[in-house]
Amino acid sequence: MEITKDSIIGDVLDEHPETAQLFLSIGMHCLGCPASRGETIEEACMVHGADADALVASINSALK
Repeated sequence: MEITKDSIIGDVLDEHPETAQLFLSIGMHCLGCPASRGETIEEACMVHGADADALVASINSALK
C-alpha cells in the first residue's frame, strides 16, 4: 500500500498502526476520533499546519 496525500488516515492506521507516532509528531493527538480517521492526510495536515508532502515521505520511508 503506497501512502499518498489522498490516503485516508484510518486506512493507513488500520494497515500500519506503527505509523501512529508519525501522525502524533505533527500534533495530531486525536487519532481515535471518528472525524480524524476519515480525513485524508492532506486534510489533516492543513488543519494542523503541517507539510503533507513531508509527512507522506516520512510514512513511506518508515514503511520500507
